[in-house]
Amino acid sequence: MTQNPQHMGVTVFKQEFASPVPPHRMFKALILDSHNLVHKLMPQAIQSIDILQGEGGPGTVKQINFAKGARYRYMKHRIDSLDMENYRCKYTLTEGDVLSEEIEYIGYEVEFEKASNGGCVCRMRSEYHTRQGFEINEDEIRIGKERAIGMYRVVEAYLFENPAAYD
Repeated sequence: MTQNPQHMGVTVFKQEFASPVPPHRMFKALILDSHNLVHKLMPQAIQSIDILQGEGGPGTVKQINFAKGARYRYMKHRIDSLDMENYRCKYTLTEGDVLSEEIEYIGYEVEFEKASNGGCVCRMRSEYHTRQGFEINEDEIRIGKERAIGMYRVVEAYLFENPAAYD
C-alpha cells in the first residue's frame, strides 16, 4: 500500500527597508560576523550565537541562544549560499522552538543593494514551508519580522555611530 506524501504549503513574505549604512558594512556585520556582534549589542534578547559546524560559508550551522526569560530558547540555521560581491545570503531555519509542528522549515534570502545616497536597501524574503492544510498566523509573522527589523536597526545604529567598524 502506498501512502500519499503530505505536500507542503509555502507562504512567502517580503519586506525591505532603506539604511544610510553602505551595503558592504551591513553585510559584514549582520551576515558574516553576526555571531560576534549581535549578542553584544542586544544582550537582553540574545545570549549567544554559536557556530556549530563550518567556517562561516555555505554549510555553516549557527545556533542562536535567546536570553533567559525570552519566549523562545534557541534556533538553528544553516547558511545555504553567500554571494560576497552582491551582498546576498540564503539561509534556512532548520531547528528550534521557533518552529512549530506545522512549520517544517523557513528559508530566507537577504540582500543589501547599494542605494544612490551611499547607503543601501535591504531586501528580505521569507518562505514558510508548512504541512498541508496549515494556515500561517500572519500576526505572528509580523511580530517576528518586526523583531528582525529591530535587530537590523540596532546593528545599523552601531555602524552609523562607529564609521570605521566593518569597513
